[in-house]
Amino acid sequence: MKEPNQSLLTELRMASLAGIRANLMPGIGLWIFGLAIVLTFSFVDSARPVFDWAMAVKQKHGFLYSGLATAVFAGVIPFLYLLATGKFPRGTELATALFYILFWSYRGIEVDAFYRFQAWLFGGDTEWTTILKKVLFDQFIYCMIWAAPMTAACYAWRDVGYSFRKLKGRFNRRFFLFEIPNILLSTWVIWIPATAIIYSLPLPLQIPLFNLVLCFFVLLVAVLTARKE
Repeated sequence: MKEPNQSLLTELRMASLAGIRANLMPGIGLWIFGLAIVLTFSFVDSARPVFDWAMAVKQKHGFLYSGLATAVFAGVIPFLYLLATGKFPRGTELATALFYILFWSYRGIEVDAFYRFQAWLFGGDTEWTTILKKVLFDQFIYCMIWAAPMTAACYAWRDVGYSFRKLKGRFNRRFFLFEIPNILLSTWVIWIPATAIIYSLPLPLQIPLFNLVLCFFVLLVAVLTARKE
C-alpha cells in the first residue's frame, strides 16, 4: 500500500501531465494572440491610436480600471458562459456571480499594484533582462508564495458554500501537496510565456493585455472542465 504522501504525489504527477496535454495547444494559441498584440503595437503605426487610447484610459482611471476590467473579463464573461451552459446548481447563481466579480475585481487591483511594484523594483523598460527578472519574480516568488495559495483557498471557500468553518477542514495534506501545486503547475504552463509577452509592453498596457489573456484562459479552463464533466 502506498504512503499517503506518495499517493498524492503520484496523483499530482498524473494530473499535471493531463493538464499539460490539455492546455498546451490552447496555450500556444493564447501566446500567439498576445504576441500578435505586442508586434502590432511595435510595428503597425496605424494601430497606435487604439493603444494610445487604451493607455490614456488606464492612466486616467488607475486601480478603478484594473478592478472593473478584470471583474468583467475574468468574472462576468466566464460566469455568463457557465450560466448559459447550466454549470451552476439551482439557487447558487447570485452567490457565485458575486464571488466571481468581487474576487476578480480584487485580483485586478492586486496585479496592477504588483506590476507597478515590479516596474519600481526592476525598471519600466522592455529590455530582455528586465523582462526575465519580472517573469522569474512573478512566477516563482509572487505566484508560489501568495497568488496560487490564495486562489486555491478562495475557490475552496466557494466550493464549501462560503463557510469558514468548513473551509478550515479543507486545509489538509491534500490541499498543500496536491491542490496548490496543481494550480502552480497549471499556471506555469500558460503564464510563464504569457507574462513574458505582457512585460514586453509599456506599464499602462500591461493590465489591458493581462485582462485579454486572462479572459481566454478562464474560459479555456471552464470549457475543459465542462468537457471533463
